[in-house]
Amino acid sequence: MSGLRLSDAQRLDWLQLIRCGNIGPRTFRVLVNKFGSARAALDELPKLVRDSQTAAAIKMMPRADVEREVAVAQARGIVFVAMGEPDYPPALKEIDSCPPVIAVLGSVSVLRGAAVALVGSRNASAAGLAFAGRLARELGRDGLVVVSGLARGIDAAAHQAALRSGTIAVLAGGHARIYPAEHEPLVDEIVRSGGAVISEMPLEWEPRGRDFPRRNRLVSGLSQAVVVVEAARKSGSLITAKFALEQGREVFAVPGSPLDPRAEGTNDLLRQGATLCTRSQDVTEALHTAQRVRKSEPDLFGEGDGADQEPLWDEVDPFGQAHIDVPKSMQGQELDEPPPAALHLAVPARDPVVAPVTSGGQGCVPLPSPGIADLLGPAPVSIDDLVRVTGRPASEILQEVFEAELAGTLQRHGNGLVTLK
Repeated sequence: MSGLRLSDAQRLDWLQLIRCGNIGPRTFRVLVNKFGSARAALDELPKLVRDSQTAAAIKMMPRADVEREVAVAQARGIVFVAMGEPDYPPALKEIDSCPPVIAVLGSVSVLRGAAVALVGSRNASAAGLAFAGRLARELGRDGLVVVSGLARGIDAAAHQAALRSGTIAVLAGGHARIYPAEHEPLVDEIVRSGGAVISEMPLEWEPRGRDFPRRNRLVSGLSQAVVVVEAARKSGSLITAKFALEQGREVFAVPGSPLDPRAEGTNDLLRQGATLCTRSQDVTEALHTAQRVRKSEPDLFGEGDGADQEPLWDEVDPFGQAHIDVPKSMQGQELDEPPPAALHLAVPARDPVVAPVTSGGQGCVPLPSPGIADLLGPAPVSIDDLVRVTGRPASEILQEVFEAELAGTLQRHGNGLVTLK
């Protein structure tokens, strides 16, 4: 059905089927292939649930709930794009767990561009934030869309730096449950500047632990390559790198100081075979190479790392085994994930934002910034970079640097560079 568009009724059928409990992307495909359409599968599901022990776990989604979700989404300017339609991201369609339907806020045309994912630590250093911003701007100038997961730290820096060239934010929850909530202004700015925010989850879905690895597979799936800018061991960014390898994407890692725990994960990736990234050309040259030799060894995520694994979906095969073989996720959940909440739909309280894009393309959205001590590490950082990544006045930064120097926690170096002692 490539190039075709679903009718409104068919789109509702697809959405209703994927919203049923214990039906994930692979169960959806099994059912549609078996019965020929989502409508036929929905008609047969009640009988399957009654007659099949494995299908008994499927929970039907009422049609009225789906119609309500679509109505509220339309009021927010969100559109649903189904796999196989022209607006569905071509790269995402290649992965074996691609969502049948995605909800898109913003431009659908940006989804068709060549993309690179930039991911990294939420508790990022100033050096990491500055490099992520520079890399995102350079990749954007090279015509690449920047993809990330809207998290604090590296993700937010990458999105902001790529506002003018194009960026895609992938949500772990639904569009009505932006996480973290302080990034709602960044979502508005992404949409205003011609980017897109996407989700496969119901509109009011509050993100839970395993929703973050689900999001990460989409971040890598949308992209031709994944660059891990800064990541500690057990970081969720390493999950994105793992999915990238499984999906046949190139994995890049930015080296960091061996004294900084925030660089341990990226340095491990480099030791285990990831491609070194110190400039945007490292990425673009690799992508322009017609044929790259895939590394079969070493395994970037080999046994012995102590990470438990769990399915991304409670997904059942109604015609055979109790559980479909679904992609696995490493345990590396967001440390400050919100608790699950009951689902409900509500009309948006605020009108759509129509303000123009702030000029400059950098620092357009004031985000909460950590203190100087949280941004510094053993790698020297310029005071100019501290001003840039925090968005605070230079006078405030200089005052805080002076106070930290007096307290003995900060050391100055030549050329305006500072480090933690």
